[in-house]
Amino acid sequence: MKRAILIPAFNEAPRLSEVLRRVADCSPGFDVIVVDDGSSDATAAVAAGAGARVLRHPFNLGYGAALQTGYKYAWRAGVELLVQLDADGQHDPVDARALLEPVERGELDLVIGSRFLGAGTYRMSALRGVGRALFQRLLRAFGLCVTDPTSGFQAMNRSVLALYTSDAFPSDYPDVDVLLAVHRERLRVGERSVTMTQSVRVSSLHSGWTPIYYVYKMMLSVWAASAGWTRPPR
Repeated sequence: MKRAILIPAFNEAPRLSEVLRRVADCSPGFDVIVVDDGSSDATAAVAAGAGARVLRHPFNLGYGAALQTGYKYAWRAGVELLVQLDADGQHDPVDARALLEPVERGELDLVIGSRFLGAGTYRMSALRGVGRALFQRLLRAFGLCVTDPTSGFQAMNRSVLALYTSDAFPSDYPDVDVLLAVHRERLRVGERSVTMTQSVRVSSLHSGWTPIYYVYKMMLSVWAASAGWTRPPR
């Protein structure tokens, strides 16, 4: 089965080299896809130098758009099993195989890497913790129990890839609304414990008015997703 690792990246040249080295060590035999989301630094050159397939946006389109570019490429390339992780070193590539195993065995369609299962020591700020609790309850109301609904460390099969290539996939912050869409499609969602570290970069999502906008936007997106968006016909 064709396997790939997808890494969206924006101005991650200082950190990407080490991430790709660890990916190569932990996941031999995987195709590596790096989506350079309009970086102004050497992100694309670092990725190409490490042997990754590099897809470039002409300008910054957002995290969700970078992911979907990778999804569409993977779908057309015939990838059957995909792991996505961040380029900033927050996700440990050694956990990629553990996430993929239940998908590979046909037990689950989507596996989320949770920093809050098992003996994890990850600590969120109080504000982010409130947001996490809110989104957990929203998902639970629709019958989906997830401890880490904003985790970008995921493994999926081709059924989930098909859904993620839909035009309804958000271009900025794909989180609980996307999980809800997966659940509505009756795809099987599960979690596995992973190790995460605090990102060395300060996310724009957690500064200024952005957190308020994020919660507002996500509530609207959850409402829209609850009405249903589905996989495009193939």
